[in-house]
Amino acid sequence: MGEGSSDLIEQLSACVGRSHVLTSQADQLAYSRDSQAEGVILARGGRLMRHRPRCVVQPGSEEEVAAVLRVAGEAGVPVVPFGAGSGVCGGAAPIHGGVVVDVKRLSKIEAVDASGLLVRVGCGVLGMELETELLRRGLTLGHYPSSLYCSTLGGYLASRSAGQQSSRFGKIEDMVQTVRFVSGAGEVLDSAPGLGATRWGGGLDLTQLLVGSEGTLGVMTAATLRLHPAPAARAYRGWRCHTIEEGIAAQREIMQAGLRPCVMRLYDEFDTLIAGHGGGGPVAGVRRRSGEGVGIPDRLAAGLYRAARRAIPQEVGWVTEALPDVGARVSRAAMGLLGRAVGQPLLLNQLADALPGGCLLVVGFEGEAGLVREEEDAARAILEGYAFDLGPGPGEHWLENRFKVSYKQSPLFDAGVFVDTFEVAATWSNLTALYYSVRDAVAPHAFIMAHLSHAYPEGASIYFTFAGFGVDTDESLASYAATWQAAQEAVVSCGGTVSHHHGIGSSRVAYVGEDHRGGWPLFAALKAGLDPRGIMNPGKVWPVSEVLP
Repeated sequence: MGEGSSDLIEQLSACVGRSHVLTSQADQLAYSRDSQAEGVILARGGRLMRHRPRCVVQPGSEEEVAAVLRVAGEAGVPVVPFGAGSGVCGGAAPIHGGVVVDVKRLSKIEAVDASGLLVRVGCGVLGMELETELLRRGLTLGHYPSSLYCSTLGGYLASRSAGQQSSRFGKIEDMVQTVRFVSGAGEVLDSAPGLGATRWGGGLDLTQLLVGSEGTLGVMTAATLRLHPAPAARAYRGWRCHTIEEGIAAQREIMQAGLRPCVMRLYDEFDTLIAGHGGGGPVAGVRRRSGEGVGIPDRLAAGLYRAARRAIPQEVGWVTEALPDVGARVSRAAMGLLGRAVGQPLLLNQLADALPGGCLLVVGFEGEAGLVREEEDAARAILEGYAFDLGPGPGEHWLENRFKVSYKQSPLFDAGVFVDTFEVAATWSNLTALYYSVRDAVAPHAFIMAHLSHAYPEGASIYFTFAGFGVDTDESLASYAATWQAAQEAVVSCGGTVSHHHGIGSSRVAYVGEDHRGGWPLFAALKAGLDPRGIMNPGKVWPVSEVLP
């Protein structure tokens, strides 16, 4: 580090203590990216320090955050807020270097109002730690993202996060009452006037302007959130729809009937096959019901598996052997296809299109026992017009395994395969067109499958998973970029929104204007008022050239 860097370290150390200013190469590496697949590709390719921060600061109070931001502002150094690094859009990657502000020390649960169903808590708290403490008191936030064990409240607020039970409890912006934050100018503010624990006061409420700002306006330090009683009963079931169109129609009717399932997940044909792993899973359940099943018949499975083995170089073959033996030929074939054939995406997508029809729909209700029974009965009356009842097995299987999927991707990256997700949304009238448009656009670049996991009376989100392959880092990066560009252009072309709950970060910044036409002057005005020196997380949410002074 140069002399200027030494001066900066000394000033930051005076703010938080030298032990909380991290400067080692290992620390710089650990905070040089979040969980965006592009960063993983770079790391696997040995390009570990592409986005290297000067240092990492770990403030222990709101006042220390303010002091750090004032120092950075005077030095003209970019600042990137960092929670747990679980974001997948590059929102926490220091793409312009500077100072990373790790907020995990700001994790205190300050107050729980059981009668008012409110909690005030630091934004550095991990989701699972907060939920565990609330459940101990008979309460729940109702926010269950798949990253629950390794993500923070600040990250949820920054990206407008959605949990798995959003159809009942809403997204994080529906749960937050007020936010405490430190602006880019180093000023400590409350997002709403009044008592700070409610939204009853008059005057301007900045809460919803801060939620989704991804650290570009300041650092969120604490929030007051709305709670619910912990559920006394739950009921989960699986249903088989012949087509994804039938499943979408069933979801729409359930939501527009006023029912509030906590979970309603519709898988397309191939994602249904993947979701069917394990005893009691959906494939087995469908077979018991229909005698045929939605799984691949043995002869077709063998043919697909042979095609997959020829699809990409043999040196990637260890992926299939490394996968655990789940005891089902269909499952082995499906996982082998995903791991081995992604180098030929058109072939694999065509093979997936040949699957016999059948889409799994998982529907779950939670709450007071009598209401759960009533809502489940009402939903059953609707679903029987669209689907076969598979019983509780598939729903309970999903519930037991719902947090596992995010931790199974590393072996694929090691083999040169990249895996990523892309969540978009549209109104019901555009949803089917959105599904097929994105699939068709991505098919030449990567293998793609999808499920619909967040439904509302007005529309729903589609959560795409895609996998591609490159023989080296440069080819992987090029393929990854082409896949993202094709997907986002397809979303824009059919009137969808390019992000539902992962945020914008750097991966979608080029397309955010399509969602907010003419909106960047307002964002620039917010930057001028709250971050006049333009130090906060540059390159995120809006292009740098449009927001920096």
